[in-house]
Amino acid sequence: MSRTTIADVAREAGVTKATVSHALSGNRPISEETRTKVLAAAEKLNWVPSQSARALATRRANAIAVVLARDPEVIANDSFFPAFIAGVESVLAETETALILQVVVGRDAEERAYRTLAHGRADGALLLDLRTDDWRVPFLEQLGLPTVLVGAYDQPSPFSCVRTDDARPIRELIAHLRDAGHTRIAHVSGPLDYVHSKARSDAYVEEIGSDELLREGDFTAASGRDITAELLALPDPPTAVLYSNDTMAIAGLSLARSQGLSIPRDLAISGFDDDHLSAHLSPALTSVSSDPPARGRAAARLLQAGILGASPQTEVVDCTVVHYRASTAS
Repeated sequence: MSRTTIADVAREAGVTKATVSHALSGNRPISEETRTKVLAAAEKLNWVPSQSARALATRRANAIAVVLARDPEVIANDSFFPAFIAGVESVLAETETALILQVVVGRDAEERAYRTLAHGRADGALLLDLRTDDWRVPFLEQLGLPTVLVGAYDQPSPFSCVRTDDARPIRELIAHLRDAGHTRIAHVSGPLDYVHSKARSDAYVEEIGSDELLREGDFTAASGRDITAELLALPDPPTAVLYSNDTMAIAGLSLARSQGLSIPRDLAISGFDDDHLSAHLSPALTSVSSDPPARGRAAARLLQAGILGASPQTEVVDCTVVHYRASTAS
């Protein structure tokens, strides 16, 4: 089967090859109707210009970027990031597009990073770790940098968005623990200005009816250990704890066992993100998988479409699954 070419796209759209090139590059005025026809034809034929042709015709960087304003320790120990990046790379490899990953400290450094990207270093960005009131969204709109939001962002935005349901697994876990007889259920969240942490904590409070046993962590093992120690020292400690990632859950499990508690007889524990080690602990850790590679693939495809001028859209990736294991067995 022969490879699709720009001539095939032109034929499908009923335009010339030059018009296809201009529609994708934005270097010449093209009507919105014509641009839409060209994009539809390219999508139908699954055509993306080659790296060399794209660089010549569009003067693009042929790269997209992820800027992370997180402690490198958290990135190194969180299973979400490498899996998400693997999903992104699987899509970018199809078009030989590069991925730029930059870790920054502080808002000033993050602003500089995005300004550099917008001045030609990258063609677009994937925005992770969304905040409930995120300054980066209007900032990136002002820069004119094509962007895809990864998370359940509910504020007005001109960008495409990849969403997942962070609330449902929390509700499922609470129902599971109640069925096992637990009435004192705690939740160790991630930072509550993150939209996914807030969604999980809101679901927890709605189900429990109180925030008495809600504690805010920071996704690190130290956070999980220290908060678990605090909860277990209460006059009426919880009999179950839901953690917002596996790193905190594993640290909490270890701390509880060091105090002589039996898991799950004395304390039931669950995590989130389903780290590859979680199923091999003793006892195996109940956790929620969220298929980061699928979210990475969806985000990369939406960003590629946005760079080519497609209209923003929201894609809901139905991928959260609770894996019940021995750490919450009744």
